[in-house]
Amino acid sequence: MSGNLSVVASDEHLEILRLESEPYGTNAYMLICKDKNESILIDAPGSAKKIKEKLKGTRVKYIILTHGHMDHVLALEELRSDLQTSLAAHNKDAATLPVKPNKLLGGGEHISCGKIDLAVLYTPGHTPGSLCFKTGKYLFSGDTIFPGGPGKTGSPQDFKQIMESIETKIMPLPDETVILPGHGEPGDLKTEREKFDTFKGKERSKELYGDVTWLDN
Repeated sequence: MSGNLSVVASDEHLEILRLESEPYGTNAYMLICKDKNESILIDAPGSAKKIKEKLKGTRVKYIILTHGHMDHVLALEELRSDLQTSLAAHNKDAATLPVKPNKLLGGGEHISCGKIDLAVLYTPGHTPGSLCFKTGKYLFSGDTIFPGGPGKTGSPQDFKQIMESIETKIMPLPDETVILPGHGEPGDLKTEREKFDTFKGKERSKELYGDVTWLDN
């Protein structure tokens, strides 16, 4: 249900919140470093008031985007203005955004938030500039991978590309990696790897694309 807030992780140093934002049920994630009282917002899909309430009293270092699709940036202009923070996104999705990023990402960078270190993974396929972010055992996967399958693609070439991104950038991560997707509930990489390997071993049409699950041929 849109508007639901859940705590993904919380200890004496770090808090990760997931807000299923209105109106499309898209997830926004808030990372808070308790040691330095700094925070990062991953995606800006809506529910701006709730996001601002939860980040109040922290120094918001960045809004970072997994990709530029409309349902992930509906509240971007308001939040960037009100939070007075920097915006980071991949250069291949930058032109589609309602506001211009002041930090362009290509993959391979690290973004710091107090004592939190976020690794930037370039995972094209869903969009040309799709990114994932990883800190500790948590992977913020945007619409690149969900529990149950890859993100939606617009052509067979896009599907091939997203599969390559998943295979080369996500599947090598440790089993205990927690997948925090752009929509829906978290999953675990060990389970997805088993399904992915089975899917890869099947014969399938070279024209496959769109909404695909690991159960499809």
